[in-house]
Amino acid sequence: MAKITPKENFMKLRHGGMPEYVPFYSLAGIPYKGESAIGNMGLDFFPSNSRVAGGKDMWGIPYAKPAEGGIDAVMPDTSIVTLEDISDWTKVVKFPKPVEIDVEKVYAEFVKKFDRSQTALKLSIPFQPFQTLVGLMGFEGGLCALYTDVDEVKAMLNAMVELVAPLYDKALDIIKPDAIGLTDDTAAAATPFFSPEIYKDVFYPIYARMTKAAQERDIPVVFHNCGMMQEFIPFMIDYGVEFTEPAQTVMPILELKEQYKGKISFMGCWGWGDHMPATFPEFDEEEFRQDVRDTIDKYSVGGAYAFAGWPVGLPNQQDAVRRITEIMRDEAHWYGRKVYGYVDD
Repeated sequence: MAKITPKENFMKLRHGGMPEYVPFYSLAGIPYKGESAIGNMGLDFFPSNSRVAGGKDMWGIPYAKPAEGGIDAVMPDTSIVTLEDISDWTKVVKFPKPVEIDVEKVYAEFVKKFDRSQTALKLSIPFQPFQTLVGLMGFEGGLCALYTDVDEVKAMLNAMVELVAPLYDKALDIIKPDAIGLTDDTAAAATPFFSPEIYKDVFYPIYARMTKAAQERDIPVVFHNCGMMQEFIPFMIDYGVEFTEPAQTVMPILELKEQYKGKISFMGCWGWGDHMPATFPEFDEEEFRQDVRDTIDKYSVGGAYAFAGWPVGLPNQQDAVRRITEIMRDEAHWYGRKVYGYVDD
């Protein structure tokens, strides 16, 4: 019998804490060996939000599959500029009308298949202010607008968040999630997309609005933000972020763990491509398992860490991707228990 549930162990990472074993964090909440540290719940207030290839999201941003790469995902099609001039946002951007949802009923159906005694529940809020801006205007247009007409950018994003956030504020007292989830990629591999000053002026108030009700209820925030985003971590901590992922190794993770000790945990530290064998799709299983062990050894010292990784490959390599992913998860599951000396009762 386990002496601690995956949920209890994961929640020990709050405030950069020390778990009894290294959790395996799955972005999609997919269980392994019957365990999942944290799972995700969404609420379909906006049925128009169709992020599929050829579809559009709730703001009318078109989505498409990347032309290359093995990730089975879609991205905003920034080759299509929906909003040419930010000052025209009130005329061009179509604000969706939310539908009425019986949150109590939706939640009751959800927990029939979700064991909250074993797995932490994250309620995700589907609004990404920066990605929405560049999705509408393209990267060049969106970044230029932040410098040339920032007041209009702020007006648009504030109108958007005031449409979305209140719906989730009300749901918190019904669902009582263990965490809320935000997503917004504000950095590339080599640099943030904009300065900390712009982050503080434009985006901090939006994120703070999205997390206000959660902070009032002591519900922590899980924030997905790729790239070299360490300059934004102080702001993130201030509006309730206690877990950040995927914590890509373009950042000095060990230095950040020490700098923000007792405040935030890093989930990931296993970058796309950094650990894939050079011979892939052929690979030596033991060498790959050793790489997983080395990663856990490196980042697990002192806690504040959950392993997470997502092997990727080309479209014709997906059988090998599935095989190596299974090996990665197996090694992370069992070795993560050994590294702190955890033993089940």
